Amino acid sequence: MMRASRNRQQGVALVLVIWLATLLMVVASSFMLSARSDALVIANSMAMARAEAIAEAGVQRAAHELYRHDVGPDVWKRDGTPREWRFDGATVKIEIRDESARIDLNTASDALLKGLLLSVGLPEEEAVALLDAILDWRDPDTLKRVHGAEESDYASAGLSWRPANAPFQALEELQLVLGMRPELYRRMAPLLTVHSRQAGVSVQAASREVLLAIPNITAAQVDAFIARRDQAYANGQVAPPFIEGAAFVSPPSNTVASVRAEARLEDGTTFVRDSVLLLRGIPRRPVNYLAWRTGTMPEPPPAKEGDS
Repeated sequence: MMRASRNRQQGVALVLVIWLATLLMVVASSFMLSARSDALVIANSMAMARAEAIAEAGVQRAAHELYRHDVGPDVWKRDGTPREWRFDGATVKIEIRDESARIDLNTASDALLKGLLLSVGLPEEEAVALLDAILDWRDPDTLKRVHGAEESDYASAGLSWRPANAPFQALEELQLVLGMRPELYRRMAPLLTVHSRQAGVSVQAASREVLLAIPNITAAQVDAFIARRDQAYANGQVAPPFIEGAAFVSPPSNTVASVRAEARLEDGTTFVRDSVLLLRGIPRRPVNYLAWRTGTMPEPPPAKEGDS
């Protein structure tokens, strides 16, 4: 009888030992999984930090090239042409563009801003309304334009902010204008600036999309001009005049440029730094940074029909 009782106790003890061992294994496995996950997070964070630092090094390299004022085939042009630079085992794609090749949100003419809204796909009625809302935001008064928006309109829309009634301080501020949709802002932002302070655009480096915003200009005229411009640059000549859009042309600034630096590490980690540089020409402090933001990667092209 006592032997049977002792056997039962030993059996219970064995079960408890097995359960305890199982529990310890589960805890250990959970700890190892957590440690592995933490290590992965740390590794990813370190890779992203390295990519960010290298992208910022790309901006500094661009600033150096802009400040050199060299001439010849090796000069870094301000027309948005991408250049690849190898640095610390990573590939950095750097694009420089004169800010006067973009449309200034504060100083562009009403006609040019409306042309931009139409060129990104807005119908006439919506373009007119959004243009008036933009103008109401940047003008100093509280008088509402015919299709615009002032304080009462923002309040009626349930928004917590009101129009600034002052020039745009940063491009991102455009997202606050009543009627501005996120997808529309994403299409417009690469074509805009708040730093050129010109009524028109410099056609020496303007992109096709910017040129298409010029009123009464056709795609065929823009493409023909770009072909002439590319040929002139290939021959070492200056850009030809854009006669069809002459009313909306301004000279290049040569002092304000945007720099986009995209760093890609060996493992594919990528970081983009967008910046706007004011070239001061002062040796002790040659550059001021007017904008410094994290850029976004371009969206991949849509898959063709039949692609898997």
